[in-house]
Amino acid sequence: MKALQRKFLLSVFLWAANAGLSCSMGQEFPQGPITIVVPFAAGSGTDQTARAMAQSLSEEFNATVVIDNRGGANGLLAAQYVAQAKPTGYTVLLTTNTTQVANQYLYKKLPYDPVKDFQPIGLIGRGSMFLVVNPSSQIKTVDDLIKTAHARPGKLNFGSGSSSSRVGSELLKQMAKIDVTSVPYKSNPQAVNDLMGGQLDYMFLDSSTALPLIQAGRLRPVAVSAATRSSAAPTVPTVAEAGLPGFEVTYWNAVYAPAGVAPDIVEKLARMISRAALSKRMVSRQESLGGEAVTSTPSELTEYQASEVRSWGRIIRAAGIEPE
Repeated sequence: MKALQRKFLLSVFLWAANAGLSCSMGQEFPQGPITIVVPFAAGSGTDQTARAMAQSLSEEFNATVVIDNRGGANGLLAAQYVAQAKPTGYTVLLTTNTTQVANQYLYKKLPYDPVKDFQPIGLIGRGSMFLVVNPSSQIKTVDDLIKTAHARPGKLNFGSGSSSSRVGSELLKQMAKIDVTSVPYKSNPQAVNDLMGGQLDYMFLDSSTALPLIQAGRLRPVAVSAATRSSAAPTVPTVAEAGLPGFEVTYWNAVYAPAGVAPDIVEKLARMISRAALSKRMVSRQESLGGEAVTSTPSELTEYQASEVRSWGRIIRAAGIEPE
């Protein structure tokens, strides 16, 4: 009997010790490096945002952050990797509406569930895109593009390395009733290289990637994809102003963890991400690129994602994009 009592007491002791350790780990999180997985290549807008976030987390919390770029397949590879990662809170996905919203309309089958496989952590920003061309292009306005496309049906092409980029061009194609060719890329930087090299005629490019190239004279802006002009380039008209009323395509960045992360870790991660997103570094970066720093709670991101699924579904169906 005494042996059973000792065994029972030992079990209780071990349970209490483990419970205390688990609680302690949650309170002291993070105790090791946090890996931010990015679904696009180095140099992309999302990659730049992730690196700025890593610096802010390091400065604000003395955290060690590792960036893991897993570009390709429109973000499918990175999203699947994080969905299957251990739910410890040490692996997160810094992504866009591409993986969490648009891909379910662009592909017949996804290797992950954008809702069930993830724990939302928080929004960190929103932005718009620029319709850009090679500086030597004869296309200077949206009207020029439309007229050229009508004069040369099927001859103009556009590149895209993200769903936002592709949907922007597909929506323009649908609203302007033009016959142009889509050229898909693994990421936007690759498409940009071909645009500057003369292999592409135009593309929609996220503002964080486009603006430095515009300012350097390596790309020429034609229009902005948002409903209002960019504060970073106020002389560039919106696509709607340029002749296609109602045109609007924007993108957002958010952080997700694998489903199953402990609630106390989720709460700590959410506080860290929100504070870093509102740091001077991140706010200044967003504003300099015509975007805005936006934060949310995990539950607010859940609701926002659901509303975006409905909105993007309408845009993609209207653009006539068939899932691959």
